[in-house]
Amino acid sequence: MTSSSVKSDRRITYLKALNETLDQEMGRDPSVVLMGEDVAGGAGKEDQGIVDAWGGAFGFSKGLITKYGPERVRDTPISETGFIGAAVGAAATGLRPIAELMFVGFYGVCADQITNNAAKMHYMFGGKVTLPLTIMTNIGIRGGQAAQHSETLYSVFTHFPGLKCVVPSDPYTAKGLLAASIRDDDPVVYFIHKRLMSSQGIEPEPLRGSGVPEEPYVVPIGKADVVKEGSDVTIVGIGHTTAVGMAAAGELEDAGISAEVVDVLSLSPLDEDTVLSSVKKTRRVIIADEDYPRCSISGDISALVIEQAFDYLDAPPVRLTPPHAPIPYSRALERIYNPSKDAMVEAAKGLME
Repeated sequence: MTSSSVKSDRRITYLKALNETLDQEMGRDPSVVLMGEDVAGGAGKEDQGIVDAWGGAFGFSKGLITKYGPERVRDTPISETGFIGAAVGAAATGLRPIAELMFVGFYGVCADQITNNAAKMHYMFGGKVTLPLTIMTNIGIRGGQAAQHSETLYSVFTHFPGLKCVVPSDPYTAKGLLAASIRDDDPVVYFIHKRLMSSQGIEPEPLRGSGVPEEPYVVPIGKADVVKEGSDVTIVGIGHTTAVGMAAAGELEDAGISAEVVDVLSLSPLDEDTVLSSVKKTRRVIIADEDYPRCSISGDISALVIEQAFDYLDAPPVRLTPPHAPIPYSRALERIYNPSKDAMVEAAKGLME
């Protein structure tokens, strides 16, 4: 089923949506396998009678080891190079592996496997090899996890042709995009924002709704979504910043400013048409991005707008990003590090002057 063919009032958490999708896709296709650190219960723990103790660091694979067994749900050593490489090989030889890279900041350990092998293999073999690999990785600040465990870094992966990159923003898109990623014949990097895991949806509710159908469905990769229509300013959100943008849009309505919110969802391929169409209508744009500002998605979208919609603009694009600095451990500093609702409201009011 596609996203447009199913609607539901059922509310579940983002984390439950991930778990449900993994279960459904593994049940649907026996070639789907899952591997990563502690995704089953901790390597070797089954010898001690302990099964399914963890379900991964965040619990998204809870219960899968008992249902599908250790041949399809595999705990790995703490070696990202090893198990991401194994996943690439498995994808090239007939399986549909899902590999969890626990934190995106660990990508440097296995970058060669991702950017030199997974991204390029289909091209270098003249299309004779497909790579149906899904890499799930966690991004964003969740509270006191400091510089190495709180990064976003999706811009690094979008730089490489051959990789698809998606960033769901709520339980509905989390489920649909994960199913689409697993079924895709290309490698997909699936970014999970840690702050969204307990969320049951965006408030105020987006145009698509917040209900999550129990039956499987897909949200197409490569399509953005207008989650709120408006006429005065476009707010472009990515993952968590979509929810922040919706909250800002609600406050702006009270101030007499009509904000349209675009949920990017797919960074590569990027739905340029939806972004440009919105900006041409509102003539003003704010791009909210939690990644570092240099060579970033926000910079890429800003350049897109300037190059292809310059004549429609009433003001230069505004980029709201963190400072170009490591993420602090301090909770007080964390709170002012990322783009906030207040910053979006202030920026929108400034654009209207």
